[in-house]
Amino acid sequence: MKQLIDKIKTITKEAGGTWGISLEDLDTKETWTSNGEQVFTAASVIKVPILIAAFAAFDQKLLVPSDTVELKKEDLVAGSGVLQHMTPGTYFTIYDLLTLMIIQSDNTATNMIIDLLGAEKINQTMEELGLKKSKFFNRLMIVPANREGVNQITALEMTAMLKQLVTGQVVSLYACEQMIDIMKKQQLQDCLPGRLPELESEIIGVPEAWQLAHKTGSVTRVCHDVGIFYVGEKTMIASVLSKGIDDIKAPGLFADIGFEIYHYLKQ
Repeated sequence: MKQLIDKIKTITKEAGGTWGISLEDLDTKETWTSNGEQVFTAASVIKVPILIAAFAAFDQKLLVPSDTVELKKEDLVAGSGVLQHMTPGTYFTIYDLLTLMIIQSDNTATNMIIDLLGAEKINQTMEELGLKKSKFFNRLMIVPANREGVNQITALEMTAMLKQLVTGQVVSLYACEQMIDIMKKQQLQDCLPGRLPELESEIIGVPEAWQLAHKTGSVTRVCHDVGIFYVGEKTMIASVLSKGIDDIKAPGLFADIGFEIYHYLKQ
């Protein structure tokens, strides 16, 4: 793992800015952390603990995945996602809203889920996951004048959270399988998977060379990607957070890091 660490250090040093990185190889049990406990603005990575809170609510019969929720005009917010362009009065299942929240990072869907769960439930779930510095404060794209703080995360805690997911220790084994399946359908692929090999094959049924269950997040001069790499028989959790990096250059830097992780696992 030393060679991988050295390559990532070179990429981040040349890039400048501030990086928080936490890696865990689930096969060799090796770990590496750099600024792992530093707090970063969460951006859309906060949607992963919200996803877990929703599945906890399903398990506790507080919500039903197939129940529908009406999209209202006052729900529409800008940023990522397609719901902001949809017709108010349309109904969506809670499960569909969760899927849009993750695979398209839909902010309107996220806020609708937050309204269903409540901030207390989200923070309770995060505490149960052992997250101490990572916290939820407010809905997305809506900044209260008297807000307590901004949604925040650390690289080390995101890796710890993802490890609980990938080892079936969150809610239930079935819930973990469903959540990881949603994260594998991520459509925002310009960060960690940006330089990974194309998966298309002329032969039907060929096993995929790699999969990545992940969630990106970005606001001005803040870029993150956290996820689980599956390459062959090997698995690695990677939480990569950054701030102070040019918004145009950041995705390419993440793609370089993802490329190095892929080749480390492929060895």
